[in-house]
Amino acid sequence: MSTENAPPVPVGHSSVPAVKSVDRALTVLNILAREGEATLSQMARELDVHKSTVGRLVETLLRHDLVEAPNGSLGYRLGVGCLRLAGATTARLDLSQEAQPVCDALSAAIGETANVAITREGVAINVCQSESGSTVAMRNWIGQHTALHATSNGKVLLAHLPEEDRTALLTRGLMSFTEHTLTSPQVLSEELHKIRTRGWAFAVEEFEEGLNAVAAPVFDHSGTVIAGISVAGPAYRLPPERLPEVRDPVIRAADTLSRRLGHVGRVPE
Repeated sequence: MSTENAPPVPVGHSSVPAVKSVDRALTVLNILAREGEATLSQMARELDVHKSTVGRLVETLLRHDLVEAPNGSLGYRLGVGCLRLAGATTARLDLSQEAQPVCDALSAAIGETANVAITREGVAINVCQSESGSTVAMRNWIGQHTALHATSNGKVLLAHLPEEDRTALLTRGLMSFTEHTLTSPQVLSEELHKIRTRGWAFAVEEFEEGLNAVAAPVFDHSGTVIAGISVAGPAYRLPPERLPEVRDPVIRAADTLSRRLGHVGRVPE
């Protein structure tokens, strides 16, 4: 019988168990992505089903290389099939495209300009921006190169560079843009350690007089920081005492964009 002439599956009949199985299988993958490795018993407890039910799901996932069983272990972990899927997805993800709706929402929530920046050859490059509705708006930063040590996005990116690269940038000389710019490698190094620990950065008139900003790191599917997302505005609208208020929405936006790029889990603060 051709599929064209096949009778439709009644709603609420055999399609329901199939959908539930798919949902459980996806939950298994999410558990393994979160935990790294888990046994059938562990997964069964979280799914609230019998161990044999999880076993059947895992057998199917094993056949598709989405799950594998490490030698000498009772647990399971994600397989190479997930890497193939992630690679195919990542190749199609354009950071600026994924970031735009997140920037738009963040800018609307705070009432200031939101930016996403990446780092290349020792500078921060802005790749996405959303303007606030304020009468006095920021200039267009897209494509602009800014100093890593003097901007909030830049400091987020600098904080998460490999130690060797970070040390090289700190010791080659730090240009002063305003009287507030951190130009001492030791002081900046201490600030970058705090950024890695707390999960966000700020810049108070360090790149331009009268310009303040807050930023948080954006992670890709591998857990690597690939960008920073920030909110920036004039000091009279975004004074230092308002930065803690802005911090949480910026961190949430960074988490949202990280998930859109395939990152699993919460970025530790």
